[in-house]
Amino acid sequence: MPWSTPTLKEVRGLVRDNIRASLPGADASVPNSVLRVLSDAQGGLCHLTLQYIDWLSLQLLPDTAEGEWLDRHGAIWLVNSDGTIGRKQATFAEGWADFNGDGTNATVPMGTQLVGVQNVSYETTEEIVVGTLPTPANVRALDSGIIGNLEPGTRLGLMSDIPGVTSVVSGLITGGVDTESDDDLRKRILHRIQNPPMGGAQADYVTWALAVPGVTRAWAAPEQGIGTITVRFLMDVLRAADDGWPYPTDVIAVKDYIDLMRPVTVKDSYVVAPIKQFIDVTVMNLVPDTAQGAVEESIRDMLFEKAAPGQTIYAAWISYAIMNAPTVQSFQMTLPTEDYVMPSLGHMAVLGTLLFEETTAFQEAESP
Repeated sequence: MPWSTPTLKEVRGLVRDNIRASLPGADASVPNSVLRVLSDAQGGLCHLTLQYIDWLSLQLLPDTAEGEWLDRHGAIWLVNSDGTIGRKQATFAEGWADFNGDGTNATVPMGTQLVGVQNVSYETTEEIVVGTLPTPANVRALDSGIIGNLEPGTRLGLMSDIPGVTSVVSGLITGGVDTESDDDLRKRILHRIQNPPMGGAQADYVTWALAVPGVTRAWAAPEQGIGTITVRFLMDVLRAADDGWPYPTDVIAVKDYIDLMRPVTVKDSYVVAPIKQFIDVTVMNLVPDTAQGAVEESIRDMLFEKAAPGQTIYAAWISYAIMNAPTVQSFQMTLPTEDYVMPSLGHMAVLGTLLFEETTAFQEAESP
């Protein structure tokens, strides 16, 4: 029978019973008596101790640990691609920016500070001379995390004006990753415990991919035959705008680390992104129709949990996800009419078009 912490009332009752048994004739149940006050105070202290022990028992294993205790488990089990241990820390975005000038050949010193959206600061890492054409300079964010990433064409401001420089526009500035979340850290720890290093086993490649900052999910399989290994991965937070699909630079970073760790005897090793396979869903007569947003979120959650390279998405999974969305009472799913089978081992399901429709007959039945 699983352990459960006794309630305060139960603990106080046990203390009173113990006093009665230890001191013949004493009764700690008399209201406002000295023994009653002393026993209840002792019971309160005992109850606090039991609550602490109950909480402490959750910290002893990583599947229920939290905060600093989870970090301690991570420091014991995990080594990251940058040589750190435990939780993957936030990284700084890097890239380049174009400096536009008035043709006076202005000098932009190394360390020139810029400011972008949300007041994120950047600095140049080289000295350049700006002429009449846009002149690129390498830059890096001074604030860590995903907040430092910028898409090309974003306007940047100079902290201090430089004569001859008229404007600054960012190129692609990327690579900024937030500190690893508790959930992602916990999954990595459990994967490491359940899959001890085997000198290049299939699970080792997943472990190595997950050690790279920004990588949240990874899969490995001998897609090209015996003696080969193909690693596919996603970056659900860093590349959330593209369903988590990595950029080419991300693929290079993961491949470089895996090449450093993998056995040299492997015939062929490939690191690539999954291939998107959009799945379309059509729902009719959703009751209530205000649950459309919840349905979409539920389907996306199902795909996050179930989808993987080459994994068939069963129509029953989609139907179950819709029915499990909050407030949904009934619906009819007209698409898909059968399971979504992936075209290859590298294809992975992504939600495509989600339509909500109502039949004429249903509308007539609902009208007064």
